[in-house]
Amino acid sequence: MGIVSARILVCDDEASLREMLQILLRREGYRVDVVDGVHAARETLGSVDPYDVVITDLVMPDGTGMDVLDAVRARSADTQTLMVTAYATTEQAVEAMRKGAYDYVQKPFRNHELLATLEKALEKRAIVAENQSLREQVKSRWTEGQLIGKSAPMDRLRDLIKRLAGSTTSVLITGESGTGKEMVARALHFQSPRAEQPFVVLNCGAIPENLIESELFGHMKGAFTGATSAKEGLFRAADGGTLFLDEVGELPTGLQVKLLRVLQDRTVRPVGGSSEVEVDVRVVAATNRDVEMEVEAGTFREDLFYRLNVIRIEVPPLRDRTEDIPVLAGYFLQKHAALQGRRLEFSPEAMRWMALQSFAGNVRELENMVERGVTLAVGPTVEREDLGGTHPSKKAKNVPQIPEGRFDLDQYLSQVEKELLLRALDQAGGVRTKAAELLGMSFRQFRYRLAKHISPELGDVAAD
Repeated sequence: MGIVSARILVCDDEASLREMLQILLRREGYRVDVVDGVHAARETLGSVDPYDVVITDLVMPDGTGMDVLDAVRARSADTQTLMVTAYATTEQAVEAMRKGAYDYVQKPFRNHELLATLEKALEKRAIVAENQSLREQVKSRWTEGQLIGKSAPMDRLRDLIKRLAGSTTSVLITGESGTGKEMVARALHFQSPRAEQPFVVLNCGAIPENLIESELFGHMKGAFTGATSAKEGLFRAADGGTLFLDEVGELPTGLQVKLLRVLQDRTVRPVGGSSEVEVDVRVVAATNRDVEMEVEAGTFREDLFYRLNVIRIEVPPLRDRTEDIPVLAGYFLQKHAALQGRRLEFSPEAMRWMALQSFAGNVRELENMVERGVTLAVGPTVEREDLGGTHPSKKAKNVPQIPEGRFDLDQYLSQVEKELLLRALDQAGGVRTKAAELLGMSFRQFRYRLAKHISPELGDVAAD
């Protein structure tokens, strides 16, 4: 018995065949409409909801089954088409399949053969519809479930992502730590035509310098000590999809040259290999560093910067969208309470206190705070003391008053930066690599700033 809800359109100029197919298919439980030619098929396809399957003759007085197939594809990409013909040739069958027909049946045919082919076409139709539904769910998940907020900055961010998702242009995502740069990259991928293909992530600052090239481009067996087998690398793993390079500012200068070549030529060469392999990958990079400053310092290649920075997305810090704090806090509360099998709400004092915080760690810090509150809450309510932290409010920041007359902001910031560099050096016992860690920057950045504010000779010396 056929699928009762399935709708079938039969197009054939032979009245006897139309009548036979209508009786056969209705007896199997299908809903069936019949038309006598290409013109009638076009009118019917354009005036009703899409059919599940169209069965059409290949040769008719007013056109061909290929014409019907074109009309079907223009109306609904999910509708499956079966060709029925007494004049089938290999060339015609291949052409029909190439243009999108599911299959063909040659006259004269046995009823059970036609019904079996029809059932398979309907199975494919169901799979196509299910995949489309899953794609929409994935897109919805990343646009609504992760990029949370009702503020104007978030509305602008979502709009920009939507406009960029369909392109293959390289994107550079910038913003402070914890703002959700990877979530933006995922939203770009899952709203794009590449959504069904891989989304691959590499944190450039987390891989030792001598291994990053192999991670990105792969290697051949025996290319270096320990390479006991070949490895394809992340570019090839992401083929057809998106490669997200987080903390791209941490890439060694030598590897920046090779990355630039891949972006230009769309080919990769594995370590130890002698030939290039084509790849189709959209590269999305992110950093919380001042890349322009690193370009000026010579620690980041200018040509690579311009190749990555075709379009930039600046993710706003949480302090610039404070109206999103209650929304985000509520989302994280539901998430972590569900993970712990609890039902909780915030006390008014807890919510008011969170709304006053500066959140230097942005969304990540807020989530950590809420998770702590869920874990420590005794009753059904997360109280202020459950959240921990002693962060000063935004109004209590230690910012100098602007004096009467002219105030040189650049000079003030330069002096503050110099003071912090000296304090970090003192706290690290003069070890500059440790001082750089204390300030949350790479050694290259620390060396550049040291040379700029204190002594050029200090910046030229190798790491301690």
